[in-house]
This record gives sequence, C-alpha cells and structure tokens, in this order.
Amino acid sequence: MAKQKIMMGFCLLFAAICNSASSDEWKATVVKSIDALVGSCVVVPCLFSHTGGNLPTSRLRGIWHEKNDKKINIYQEDYTLIKDSFKGRTRLVGELGQNNCTLEITGVKDHDNGPFCFRVELVQTENNDPTKDMFSFVEDCVELNMITEPPKPTLIQPKTATQGEPYTVTCSVIHTCPTHVPKLTWNLDSTKVIVHHKDIKHGNWETQSILTFIPEEKDDNSEITCTAEFNGGQTSPETFTLHVKRVENYNHIIIPSVVGIGTTVAFVLACIFMTKKYKIRSGAGPSRSDQRQERPKGDIVDFGHSPNNVNSKSCDNQKFTDAINICDTNKLHLSQDPDEGDDYINTADLNIYGNI
Repeated sequence: MAKQKIMMGFCLLFAAICNSASSDEWKATVVKSIDALVGSCVVVPCLFSHTGGNLPTSRLRGIWHEKNDKKINIYQEDYTLIKDSFKGRTRLVGELGQNNCTLEITGVKDHDNGPFCFRVELVQTENNDPTKDMFSFVEDCVELNMITEPPKPTLIQPKTATQGEPYTVTCSVIHTCPTHVPKLTWNLDSTKVIVHHKDIKHGNWETQSILTFIPEEKDDNSEITCTAEFNGGQTSPETFTLHVKRVENYNHIIIPSVVGIGTTVAFVLACIFMTKKYKIRSGAGPSRSDQRQERPKGDIVDFGHSPNNVNSKSCDNQKFTDAINICDTNKLHLSQDPDEGDDYINTADLNIYGNI
C-alpha cells in the first residue's frame, strides 16, 4: 500500500514537470504593417514562443521567408539559402534565446513589400540538424509600406523669443529604424543640444533634438532650420522664422532727460545766486535818489559865490520874501546836479527857509 502511494506521487510529479515543460505554445507577435523608407532601413519587431521550453540561441534557428513560398528566404543563417535580392541586407537583431525574432532590412527597395513571416526550428546539438519541432507563423506576418519621401521633422517652439533670455526649440522625427537613427542637425552653432530616442510602439520610434540658445537682436526674423538625415543619406529639413522681442533700452530717453533736468537746475541755481548777489550789492549804499533826499536839511554847501553883503544871518533877519529871493537864488547856483547838468531847487531847503 505504501509503495503504491509512492509510485502515484512520483507519477503526478512527473506529469506536472512534463506539463510545465510543454505548457508553451507556438506563437508569434509581429506588427501587421510598418512604414519603410526606400533607400533607408526598417526594423520589424517580433516576439515568439515555442514548446521547447527555455532553450539557448544555439539550439534555435530563425528564418524569415515570403508568405506565399516558405522556400524563398529573405533571412537565413546559411547565406547561400537567402534570396539574391536580399543577400547582405537582412539580419536578426533580436536574441532567439530571449524569444526575440526582430528583423532588420537595410537598403530598402521599392519591391520589398512582403508579406514576410517568421519560422523557428529547434535543432540538435550534435550536428545542428533540425528536429521535427519547427513552426512557421504564417498567420502573423508583416507587410512593408513603401515610402519614397523622407518624413518631415516636427518643430515645437514658443511663438516669440525674448532678447537675452534662453529660448528652447524641439525638433522631432518619426522613423522605423532604431538601429540607424536619423541624425538631427541645426543651422545654429550651439553646444546646448540634447538628443532623445523613444519607442512609441508598433515599430515606430521618435528621435528628438532639443536646442537651447540665447537670441540676440540681430536674430530677429532669422530662419531656424532643423534637418533630419536618414540612413542611406536622404535628408528632410523643416524651417521656421524666429521673432525676437526686443528689450526696451531707455538710455536714449533717460540720458537726455537727466541732462535737461540738470541744466535747468543749474540755471535756476545760477539765477538765485545772481539775484542774491545783486541785492547785496544794491544794499551797500543809498541810491542816487536816496542821496538827494538824505542831504542835511538847511545846510548850504558853499556860499563863497554869494555877494559880500549877504550871509546866513542877514538871510535870517530879512523878511520871508526877501530871504527867499536872495538865499534861494544863491542855492540855485550851488545845487547843481553833476550828472544831468541841470539846476534844481532843493525842496527840502525851500521848506526850511519857508518855515523861518
């Protein structure tokens, strides 16, 4: 009884191991359609599984052939078994031991349409002969769409650049050959260029070039060009016109304004200084009219020309009318204005004599 239980357990374990070893199925995942630039290259992504379990690349043989005829190979390890028009143009870029059957075709011709299918064979280690375990995935094949003109790059940039501030432009292009990515170049000399490669699935890849530079006033209305160069030498440029927003320079306004204000202030200060200086000089002595009015009342400067029989006392003793006639007559000769040359009557003196 115990022996029967042991045998039963061993059988179940063996069945489980065999089941796990043969649990994989023959299956391939290949893109149905992919663009191919004539004269360039294309990479067809491919994954597969088989019933042989985990096998190294040396125990697997991968073949790509035309769908309508399995004997027409576009890729094979044996170079002599490849169709002449594909010799030297095809290779596997994936590791079969990692279940990767990705195919590269270079120098794409306009008749490389396909469809093409993948075939895998499990081989023996002794003589590398194939076993009966082989499978062609004719239900999962790829067809190439021939493109004669290279795709245009796409430019992403701000509408307006500002003078003296960093400006960033992104140039990107879609392609199907990640083993020979397009080269993106600019018509500007700048060391600040960053390049990225990104898988956007289904056999399509994107290459980006990010340019950063400092625009100047002379760059306004200039053309910025990004050129994509594909494998095989074909190029495709894309251009846009750069508009630079100038930073206003107010020196042409500020400098004349400062000069004008400074000149005005200097002129005003000069006027104030001259006015004060003039007032100081004017206050140093009495004016001519003031000198005339401030003469001592009743004083007679010189009576030397008066008649001998006339003196101040006699003038005082005479009658009012006579004194006026005699004394004022003498003063008319003595009170002469040296500037105007005219005789004048000193009204102050007349008042004095009139009060006698």
